[in-house]
Amino acid sequence: KINFIELATRVMLGEEVQRPEKSAFDLDYVGIKASQFSFTRLQKADPVLGVDMASTGEVGCLGTHFDDALLTAMLSVGYRIPGKNIVVSSGSTKSKVALLDACRLLVDNGYHLFATGGTQKFFEENGVKSTCVAWPDEEGEPKVTDMIAEKKVDLVINIPKNLTERELTNGYKIRRGAIDFNIPLITNARLASAFIKAFCFMKAEDIEIKHWGEYK
Repeated sequence: KINFIELATRVMLGEEVQRPEKSAFDLDYVGIKASQFSFTRLQKADPVLGVDMASTGEVGCLGTHFDDALLTAMLSVGYRIPGKNIVVSSGSTKSKVALLDACRLLVDNGYHLFATGGTQKFFEENGVKSTCVAWPDEEGEPKVTDMIAEKKVDLVINIPKNLTERELTNGYKIRRGAIDFNIPLITNARLASAFIKAFCFMKAEDIEIKHWGEYK
């Protein structure tokens, strides 16, 4: 193990330090930090991330591989492996493409996807089965906010699309609803994709609990 804080401090003080060998970075484990948020305490705040620091802490976790470390970190900050129903509102075309393979994996693993209009159409065009749900301001059933309020879904993936009033209002109602009804929410396509792949390939009971000293 290398104490990089000590190493950096000594460099800043002008001391001579030994350059770490390249092999020191060839590790047989992965470390991932997950952010902890307190949006449940911030009533009416929009739980979407921007350039400002919004987390109230972080949890760093180690695992034998990426999925192991990511799943451990996400569970440590309060996320849960979802049951069977997942809401997806995937935003821009870029985000839709980024989520496509992960959503296909969900269907292959027996999950039921509920998608807002544009996302459901994209899924249909690409052979991913999903059920269309109405935006908060649309007529029709089922309405996504009702499903969230009735806790009929186990995970909400809502990727902000643009800054138009309609998108902001509908997206806010979905995101805020997930927070207020204690349903896990992800607003980043890459994180959503990685989390999905992790819990599809692993179960919580597959996570190994190791002592810090076991990671050499």
